[in-house]
Amino acid sequence: MISLLQELSIDNLAIIEHLDLNFSDGMTVLTGETGAGKSIIIDAVSLLAGGRGSQTFIRNGAKKLNIQGLFSFDDSNPTYTTLDDLGINHDDGSVIIQREIYRNGRNVCRVNGILVNTTNLKAIGNTIVDIQGQNEHQELMNTDKHVHLLDAFNSSKITPVLNKYRTYYLKYTKLNHMVQKKRDNQYEWTQRIDMLKFQTDEIEKANLTNDNEEQELLNERDYLRNYQKIVDALSKTFSILNGDDSIIPIDMIGEAKNSIKDIENLDSSFQDISDSINNAYYSLQDASNSISSQLDLQEFDENRLNEIEQRLNLINVLKHKYGNSVAEIIDYYHKSKKELDEMLLNQGDSNHLEEELNATKEKLMTASEELNSIRASTAESLEKAVHSQLADLYMSKSIFSVHFQKLPENDFRSYGNVKIEFYIRTNPGENLQPLAKIASGGELSRIMLALKTIFAANQNVTSIIFDEVDTGVSGRVAQAIAEKISQIARHAQVLCITHLPQVASMADHHYFIKKSSTENSTETNVLRLNDDDRIKELARMLAGTKITELTIDHAKELLKLANQAKSH
Repeated sequence: MISLLQELSIDNLAIIEHLDLNFSDGMTVLTGETGAGKSIIIDAVSLLAGGRGSQTFIRNGAKKLNIQGLFSFDDSNPTYTTLDDLGINHDDGSVIIQREIYRNGRNVCRVNGILVNTTNLKAIGNTIVDIQGQNEHQELMNTDKHVHLLDAFNSSKITPVLNKYRTYYLKYTKLNHMVQKKRDNQYEWTQRIDMLKFQTDEIEKANLTNDNEEQELLNERDYLRNYQKIVDALSKTFSILNGDDSIIPIDMIGEAKNSIKDIENLDSSFQDISDSINNAYYSLQDASNSISSQLDLQEFDENRLNEIEQRLNLINVLKHKYGNSVAEIIDYYHKSKKELDEMLLNQGDSNHLEEELNATKEKLMTASEELNSIRASTAESLEKAVHSQLADLYMSKSIFSVHFQKLPENDFRSYGNVKIEFYIRTNPGENLQPLAKIASGGELSRIMLALKTIFAANQNVTSIIFDEVDTGVSGRVAQAIAEKISQIARHAQVLCITHLPQVASMADHHYFIKKSSTENSTETNVLRLNDDDRIKELARMLAGTKITELTIDHAKELLKLANQAKSH
C-alpha cells in the first residue's frame, strides 16, 4: 500500500523558523528532550488536516506561518472521492496541501493549488491522517462513537444493512413528523390548506405565464399615454418635410441634387457633395414615407389603456403579497402548489398517511432486527479480537464486552434502535463497568492500541500519528506497546512521538528533535539518525544525561532485539 506523508515543510510555526522533512513508509519515531518541539511537528500535520489554527501558532516576529505537505496514496483511498466531490484534480495520485495563517487571523488553505475552506480541508484530512494523541482516547470515552467503531469492524456486512435501515428511518421520520403535525395541529392544518388554496387560486386566476409581462405592459401603457404627443410629432415632421403647394422641401433638395449632378464629374470634392445630397434626398424620402405609414397606423384605444392599468394594479397587488417580481410570484405559486397537493393527498384519505407510517415502521423494525443480529455476532468477534490484543499488552485478565441496551419503543435513531457501549473489567473480582468510567490513562492507551491494531488493516488512512500515547507505562508493557505500534505500521505509515526507548527501538526511521537557544531566539532542528546515532539516542533515553558503556551496550541489545522482533 503506497499511502503516506512524503514531505513536510514548515515555516514560522511556534519555535520552528524553517524545517523540511522527508518521510518514508513503515514506522517513524521522533524523539528528543522535553520542550524540544516534537509535538509542534504533529501540530503542523494537524493543521494540514484541517485542525483548528490561530495566530498564536505564528513564530514571534513573523507575519505568517506556512505549512506544506505532500501526500501520496493508492487507488483505493477514499481521498479520491472527496477530491472529486470538491472538483480538485489528482491525476498524479498525490495531494499537496498548503496552509497559511496570518497575524490578522486570515486562513488560506490550498489543496493541489485549489483554494478550499477549513471545513473541506478537514473532510480531506480525515481520509489522510489519523492523529492519536494523549487526549485522543476521547473517541473511546464518547459512548456515541462506540456503535460506529463496532460497525467499522465488520463494515462489509453491516454497511449494506445499515444503509437499508437508514432509508426506512428517513422515510419513517418524515411520515411520523407529518402524522404528529396533523394530529397535534389539525386546526392549523386545515387553516394552512385553506390559505394555500386561496393563494394558489389567486395566482392561477392572474394567469402569470410570462416573466417579462409587467415590463411589456409598462411599455405599452407609456405608448398609449403619449398617443397625442406621438401623433403631433409625426404630423408636424411630415408637414415640414412635404411643405405646401408652393414650397416642398424634399422637391427643393431634389432640384439641388440635379443641379450639382452637372458638375460632379469635374472634381472629386463635387462628387462628394453630390453623394451627400443624394443620400440626404433619398433618406428624407424614406423618412417621409415611414412617417406617413406610422400616421396611418396610429390608433388610440382607451379601453386597452384601462385594461393595462387594471392588469398592472393586479400584478402590484400580487407582488405585495408574494414577491418582488412576476418571476418570484410564479416561484411562490409552484412551491405553494406542491405543498397543497401533498396536504390534499394526505387529507383525501385520512387513513393513508398513518397506514403508510405503520407499513414503513414494520420495514424499519425488520431492518433493525437484522442490523442488531449482525451487530451481536460482530460484537462477539470484536470481543475475542480485543481480548487477544489485550493479552499481548499484558491485560490478559481484562474482560472487554460490547453492551447492548434496547431503546424505548418507537425510539429509532439514525444508527439503529439500540445503544451500544463498550464495557470492561480490568481486574479479577470486579464488575464490568462502562469503559469511559473506570479505565486509567495507561489502560486507555493499551485499549486504544488494541482497537487500532484490529482496525488498521481495514482503514484506508494514509498516516497514523501517535503523540506520546505510551505515557505512563514502562517495562514489558512498554515493549508490548512498541510491538503493537510496529504491527500497525505494517498496514499504514506510522509517525510516533515517544519517550520510551522500547518504542524508539522498533522504528524503521528515527528522527531526533533538537532545540537551540540564543538570547534573542529559540530554534528547533531535526536530525535523521543513522545506526550509530540511534544507539546513542537510545542510550540517552535509557540513562538520562549520563551515558555509560553499560547503557551503550543496553541500547545495542535493545536495537538488536527490536530488529529480531520485526523480522518475525
